[in-house]
Amino acid sequence: MDGFWTNVGRYMSYFVTVILGVLLTAARSLQRLSQRPVTAIATVTLLASGVSLVYFTLLAMLGY
Repeated sequence: MDGFWTNVGRYMSYFVTVILGVLLTAARSLQRLSQRPVTAIATVTLLASGVSLVYFTLLAMLGY
């Protein structure tokens, strides 16, 4: 049973590492897009639209 908990700890650290890598890659891409004002406005608009789409879809699915 000792090996089981060791493996669980390794998988959790691997999961955190993968998530951080994805977030950092996305942040770098967004940083490059935000250097020009036109693309920055478009990027912010698309992100806000995406977040609102998910929010309202979840509200509708939950019946609120």
